Amino acid sequence: MNPAKRRAIFERFQAANPEPRGELHFNSPFELLIAVILSAQATDKSVNLATDALYPRANTPAAILKLGQKGLERYVKSIGLYRTKTKNILATCKLLLENHGGEVPSTREALEALPGVGRKTANVVLNIAFGQPTIAVDTHLFRIGNRTGIAPGKTPLEVEERLLKFVPPEFMLHAHHWLILHGRYVCVARAPKCGECLIADLCEYRAKVSV
Repeated sequence: MNPAKRRAIFERFQAANPEPRGELHFNSPFELLIAVILSAQATDKSVNLATDALYPRANTPAAILKLGQKGLERYVKSIGLYRTKTKNILATCKLLLENHGGEVPSTREALEALPGVGRKTANVVLNIAFGQPTIAVDTHLFRIGNRTGIAPGKTPLEVEERLLKFVPPEFMLHAHHWLILHGRYVCVARAPKCGECLIADLCEYRAKVSV
């Protein structure tokens, strides 16, 4: 895909949704971090149901630690892998208090040193909480990068690196949200809604589906 076509794609995304937002509920960087840890292999809807009940009761590292394993599990047991996630969240809260004054760090190295935080989670927090031009490649972005031709790659990291290289700088801050929302609701996995797609004429997917 040539640079002019990529620019046109992001110009359309911007025109349609100038200030895209993620769908996780949060009111602080810490609430965002916990929600993203919980969201691994889970839907945003299921995470929101859990955190909407949890955060009024505990939304700081100290408060969540006070809940303990059993207490926290009661709030998140409807989410997949909840036992492992609970252990990671409690360990993360402990490190935040010990090493960062209870605050969420704003560097990749410090974030990825927290239990349950990998590159994708760190990218989400850096982008949304701290306004850094990162791109978190989940299944949606990986699919779109390859299907549309915007940034093809064999691994999520390869797609991420190509997006960072190819997305025009003025669109970088919101690129993650535009692509994830497009993948979640339009360019879906099994039956892409090409007839509803605002970039269908720019997309290089050969098996386009007319609706």
